[in-house]
Amino acid sequence: MSDHLQRIAQLNGELKQKLLRYMETPCIYPTAIEGFNLVRREDAGMSEKCFEKPLVGLVIQGTKHSLMGGQEYVYTENQSVVAGVDMPISSYVINPTHEKPFLFLYLYLDKQLLSSLALDMKQSFTEDMETNTSISVADTDTDILEMFLRLLELHEKPEQIPLRAPMMLRELHYLLLISPHGKILRQLNTPGTQNNQVVQAINWIRENYKIPMRVESLARQVNMSTANLHRHFKLLTGLSPLQYQKQLRLHEAQRLMLVENERASSAALSVGYESITQFNREYKRVFGEPPLRDMNRRRSLEA
Repeated sequence: MSDHLQRIAQLNGELKQKLLRYMETPCIYPTAIEGFNLVRREDAGMSEKCFEKPLVGLVIQGTKHSLMGGQEYVYTENQSVVAGVDMPISSYVINPTHEKPFLFLYLYLDKQLLSSLALDMKQSFTEDMETNTSISVADTDTDILEMFLRLLELHEKPEQIPLRAPMMLRELHYLLLISPHGKILRQLNTPGTQNNQVVQAINWIRENYKIPMRVESLARQVNMSTANLHRHFKLLTGLSPLQYQKQLRLHEAQRLMLVENERASSAALSVGYESITQFNREYKRVFGEPPLRDMNRRRSLEA
């Protein structure tokens, strides 16, 4: 085995040991470092649907199958995945067991930090072709594995987090920008690119999802033609702007019911629905069951 592969195996072993120590049972474990989370899964075939912010995830053990941006991706041990824009993600873990659970860690990305770093690095990259995706899966290099290990070690020293975490997270964002994930991240976070115009449209919908939307107005706002926005929006998210808004509303309504115990009718109105019947129909289409039945099932799983 080459020195490089030996080092990757060594880093993986250290990361695995720490994750198993923190999580003896299946859970999502938020660390003391903001946005940095650890995952242990043992349920095979259980699909999860969520509306995620931009993130980088790293598989330490096992294999995951995800539907993101309208495409299917499979990623496995020592591979990392970057989802560069806010979008719905549907995932399941392949054949985990209690003896060999799926182990994963992920960090929500700081878009402002990426933009600032991408601007500083602009001269280093001359890219003529824009990518038509916001997702990247790649083998993870030792620098990024080491960075994640350092973050886990920092988590064990809470008194050092306020000072050291910002510096380490900045370094990790830089490493991602120069990694195989970098091209996608740079184009999404550099003003003036077509992908960044779509990101601005996504940001507007995220902030205003409760109100009615006209795609023509949104296109004008981000300096794109309606047809161009529609086409590029779908390439990056797998959805049209109106479908995206609908998914965002439904996921937020689900959160209100699950976390804040709102009734279905109240949650529907809170996220911008005028018809409860329409809300129930669209909720079932996305989540497979009507709201009340879905909530009962989820609560029984948590019990």
